[in-house]
Amino acid sequence: MAEVLPLVEARLTTALGEPDARAAVTFLGTDRIEVLRFHEDLQGENVVRYATLGMSAHPMTDPTAMVADPVKGPRAELVLSVRSGLAETDKVVRALAVLAASPQVEGLVVTPGASLDVGDPLWPGAPFTSVLVGEPGGLVEDLELDEPLDPVRFLPLLPMTPNEAAWKRVHGAGALQERWLANGADLRDPHRKSVPLD
Repeated sequence: MAEVLPLVEARLTTALGEPDARAAVTFLGTDRIEVLRFHEDLQGENVVRYATLGMSAHPMTDPTAMVADPVKGPRAELVLSVRSGLAETDKVVRALAVLAASPQVEGLVVTPGASLDVGDPLWPGAPFTSVLVGEPGGLVEDLELDEPLDPVRFLPLLPMTPNEAAWKRVHGAGALQERWLANGADLRDPHRKSVPLD
């Protein structure tokens, strides 16, 4: 199913421009995961976006299924956006590759509203060890594939502080996103503090 990936890369470059860097990570027993870096100037604010390439080569399958369907099932890639030049965010590449490989390694189906935890800071000094998976379709449109393949969805990742992650486990993703909105949280700030959760 590797022929899916050129289409995915084309969709990313259409939406985000040409990548200015790429890195590849391979874990034992998994396909190679690439992470592409894109720079964007948004009204004078430099934003760097990291997108995985390789997660969508195979459909994600329910870990309880007796046999993995090689064709049917949801497909996704991950996109993280942060303000550039404020932290060593390029070191996030390995963490993103770990998350993108998790469907192959752990049989995980990554869906909007899910929490993904890497156990370590996303980059050196980051106040985040986990991310909230956002809704697709905003930054990069879904990529429709020929039947019977499911479309590839580009899922934004929203970094969470440990307190936010714990609060989200109790109250849910929607409630956390409402807190972020109510407090004007800049989710692209690589040094962002936790929002008030009382």
